[in-house]
Amino acid sequence: MTNKNPSPSRAGLIIESVLTNSIAAELEIEAGDRLLAINGKPVRDIIDYTYLSAENELTLDIVKMNGEEWEMEVERGEGESLGLTFPAPVPKRCGNKCVFCFVHQLPRGMRSPLYVKDEDYRLSFLYGNYVTLANITAADLARIKEQRLSPLYISVHATDPAVRERLLGKSAIRPLLPVMEELARFGITMHAQVVLCPGLNDGAVLDRTVADMVSLYPRVASLAVVPVGLTRHRKGLPLLEPVTSGYAAEFITTWQERARDIADRLGEPFLFLADEFYIKAGLEFPSLESYGDLPQLENGVGMIPLFLVEADEVLAAAEPCPPQTVTVVTGESAHSYLSDFLAALGKITGVTFLTVAVQNRLFGENITVAGLVAGRDIQAALAGRERGELVLIPDVMIKEGVGVFLDDLTVAELEETLHVRTVVVESTPSGIYGSVMQV
Repeated sequence: MTNKNPSPSRAGLIIESVLTNSIAAELEIEAGDRLLAINGKPVRDIIDYTYLSAENELTLDIVKMNGEEWEMEVERGEGESLGLTFPAPVPKRCGNKCVFCFVHQLPRGMRSPLYVKDEDYRLSFLYGNYVTLANITAADLARIKEQRLSPLYISVHATDPAVRERLLGKSAIRPLLPVMEELARFGITMHAQVVLCPGLNDGAVLDRTVADMVSLYPRVASLAVVPVGLTRHRKGLPLLEPVTSGYAAEFITTWQERARDIADRLGEPFLFLADEFYIKAGLEFPSLESYGDLPQLENGVGMIPLFLVEADEVLAAAEPCPPQTVTVVTGESAHSYLSDFLAALGKITGVTFLTVAVQNRLFGENITVAGLVAGRDIQAALAGRERGELVLIPDVMIKEGVGVFLDDLTVAELEETLHVRTVVVESTPSGIYGSVMQV
């Protein structure tokens, strides 16, 4: 280790924490120090750190909190961690004005982070966030290719340049298809989505978009079509048509068959329709096998089919539990599927389940998914109802690691107003069954 004279502050990456008994701890690296470079190459973010620290022999340039600069030679065993953790990158802001942007449809008075629109390929790579690539630069593309940042998640919406500009509310943007073709040539895997807006990017526009994405297979590994979500807070925004039950039924009739044809040609499932289409249409879901390895699960594609299969598995293994009454809350979309499962589970376990579909007052009646249910809407839905000895809250309603709903109500505050033990559970059949078995 070499100490250098202090120099003016340079960028680097702030170290968030150091694992006990790690290499970094032995080197007396501390939280709050800054990692400037690895093997002489600047470290801008966690992606650079991961990419540059892959070797077993490293030279670390560290700036201590007192301003001293340390140069450290490190040798480590194969797969041995340095023991450093870093904060997530500060997201690049989105410059689009998408006609369907959910952030633009939020009510006033919510916590400020909810109003932040990110458009950052780094978060796409790290966390699976969907990005339009409308702000992608030559330097960004070079980095993606050099560091093989794959997979990426791309909001395509339409490959017709004029339609895409209208959807994104931005003119003179770089056409998307050549960018995706360039990424494909360098072996970058992409997952794509289309937010379907009736009358704008359906019909012949969608035909072209799907054909273009198929032409990039296997580098484009999957394509999901999801219905536009419209809240009641659209004052001053472009008029958009909702996806009605009739529209959803007609759409499924056309595109489910096309999805099967594409899967036959490619040898595996590629085009997926969001669960919300089937829920709105009241139609039966395809088999779980038709969703492949569920590449678009976090995008609301295949969640209900997976739930139904797991429900059968849980029911086959379930055993009697201590008698109790349990309230399970959910969004309106999933209510019928959840209530059917809980009715069957109750017969086996002896537990009385009360399933409550929470009407979304915060965003409006068109928003029916569980993940957008607010805490105060749960309070309203349970007011005057029997609640039993336990209330179960699906984890998708809660901000991970924080314990608050979208409206900033905490689980503890909800429990206090309900006067019933309230527990957040994994929103799966096994999560629900496990929670009542532990009582």
